[in-house]
Amino acid sequence: MRIRDHRADDEPEISLVPLIDVILVMIIFFVVTATFDARSVIQLELPRATGEQVEATQPLVVLVNADGRYFVDDREVLRNDVDSLKATISEVAGAERERPVMLRADARTPYQAVVTVYDALGQLGFRRIMTATATPEADAAAQDPIQ
Repeated sequence: MRIRDHRADDEPEISLVPLIDVILVMIIFFVVTATFDARSVIQLELPRATGEQVEATQPLVVLVNADGRYFVDDREVLRNDVDSLKATISEVAGAERERPVMLRADARTPYQAVVTVYDALGQLGFRRIMTATATPEADAAAQDPIQ
């Protein structure tokens, strides 16, 4: 009597359903955790300059990051053209054109992005524009962790 081996009839099979479930859970995890991006944590490397610091009361802050993206008082400008920037500045500032403006641009920002901000502010009638810079002493303190 010959006993037949049924193990040879079984073909190995990989079930893809659990793999797909794990991948979908990972995608959902990364999408949810990536949306917790706070605008107040934008890292800027300010250009250096020596001079007096000017104190102003609640200036309108226009921020340009290293990629040339614009932020007006924590509101991101969706497009990088002058008209979109002017519209966002007008919405945030309202009709108050005597309000001082603080331009905070990263040192690695393309020069055209900074010129676009100055152009938009000039067209809207803002005349009190300040540019934020870092002092050389602040740079030295930031690089030397012992102090």
